[in-house]
Amino acid sequence: MDISPQVVAIVAGALIAIIVIIGMVYVGLREQGGEDPLEKRLAELSERDETPVSLEELELSLSFQERVVVPAFENLAKMVLRFTPEAQLEATRQLLRQAGPTNKMTPETFWGQRIALTVALGVGMFIVMGIVAKQEALNVLLFTAGGAVLGFMLPQLQVKSQIERRQTSIQKALPDALDLLTICVEAGLGFEGAMAKVYEKWDNDLALAFGRVLQEIQLGKLRREALRDMAESMNVNDVTTFVAAVVQAEQLGVSMAKILRIQSDQMRVKRRQRAQEKAQQAPVKMVIPLVILIFPSIYIVLMGPAILQVMDIGVMGMV
Repeated sequence: MDISPQVVAIVAGALIAIIVIIGMVYVGLREQGGEDPLEKRLAELSERDETPVSLEELELSLSFQERVVVPAFENLAKMVLRFTPEAQLEATRQLLRQAGPTNKMTPETFWGQRIALTVALGVGMFIVMGIVAKQEALNVLLFTAGGAVLGFMLPQLQVKSQIERRQTSIQKALPDALDLLTICVEAGLGFEGAMAKVYEKWDNDLALAFGRVLQEIQLGKLRREALRDMAESMNVNDVTTFVAAVVQAEQLGVSMAKILRIQSDQMRVKRRQRAQEKAQQAPVKMVIPLVILIFPSIYIVLMGPAILQVMDIGVMGMV
């Protein structure tokens, strides 16, 4: 069987796209893990009291994957960065920042993944629909465009899902954190000391954000600027309101304990209102599984015997 050069080129391009996407996904997951293989290797050598003779020996002690494969895909991501508008990069940085400190992905890798997924899914759908299924040209074009759009949107959907989970966690933890802040401030601690207590007591996204604010303040950043940056990185309305009230109290000289008490009461009221809203939405949400899963079973139990009798004796016999 003769294979045309066009088919060979398409298959080769698909293989290259698949290799690129696997590499991009691996690099993105590796950066999200926040683990540097070189630092890990140095830590292992320090624990064993072994020191490489030179930097070259230290690099050669790493695997081929860490020395060659990962840097190659990182360089490819940097090449993608050159053709990305600065406004898009800034929006990407803000998006990745809202995903939290656990997300170590850089804008270069993010856009590299988007382009690699676009090419891979687009070429894959073209091969499946055009060569394997042999569909019409219009269907092939539609499925190819759909695969490319899906590949372009998948990384952004993943990051937005992380942002939504983080915002939900922060929203749930904020009322309790404000209660603890209020108790600590009323007991005589300063606002920063109260934030330190929250950071020591809990291990959630809000406590980690408070710890980052304290670190920035220790490095010389103004407290109001650090708090505003925290609110901007979270993009949660309740946190923005809380930060605005704290900054205003600091500027006007209002009692911090009184402001925290008011904010704590308001956040508890909002949490109760959200719980009531979800409770009222529950019956509406139950309709879908009720109609799809429960009603058919009821129909089978109630009408099944009657249908079997009709099938046995016939409609005229029933009459």
